[in-house]
Amino acid sequence: MAPSATAPRFYVGNRRDGARLLSSALVIAGAGLVRFDHPLGRAVALVAGLLSLYWWLCYRQLKH
Repeated sequence: MAPSATAPRFYVGNRRDGARLLSSALVIAGAGLVRFDHPLGRAVALVAGLLSLYWWLCYRQLKH
């Protein structure tokens, strides 16, 4: 399914695929939090957490 004209860049145009992206980013952020004592774990948690926040904001704007 093609993204709609109002869909933000780097995001999908439907709620099903948006939920999949969001849940994947949250799982990766959780894996980074498990190893928060390591610098790489902190970096993974930070990047995936910020991506999750962005994708959650995009997900809220989808109508279908």
